Amino acid sequence: MAENRDFQIVATEQTGARKQSLAKADPAATPFKVVVDPKLRLDLRRALIDLIDYHDDALAEHFAEGKLALESYKEYIELFARSLKETMESREGVSYLLRSVGFDVRPDEINLHPELRWKKGPGAFGSSLL
Repeated sequence: MAENRDFQIVATEQTGARKQSLAKADPAATPFKVVVDPKLRLDLRRALIDLIDYHDDALAEHFAEGKLALESYKEYIELFARSLKETMESREGVSYLLRSVGFDVRPDEINLHPELRWKKGPGAFGSSLL
């Protein structure tokens, strides 16, 4: 019988410590944090960490059960990145993130290809965020 997997957000005891260690001492150093609700950012970060943990656990489980062949750590990381990428490029993945921060958006309203609209030329990293 196949196990039905859905993403869940679970509070961790480390949340307070993680929040303090990731916060910048000088809000002016990262103006984006001033514009975007800090609680939304924390909830989104927590959802991403939970998603990363889910993918890591699923890949490890498949490997342990002999369903996934791996030749190296490099290949594991490549598969891990592919798995996350495919999730984030899907309506289900974006919907999970939206729900994790309190939004209920119909799947057909999700824009899977939002345009980066830099106000003053391309960002520091070129046309993408990377």
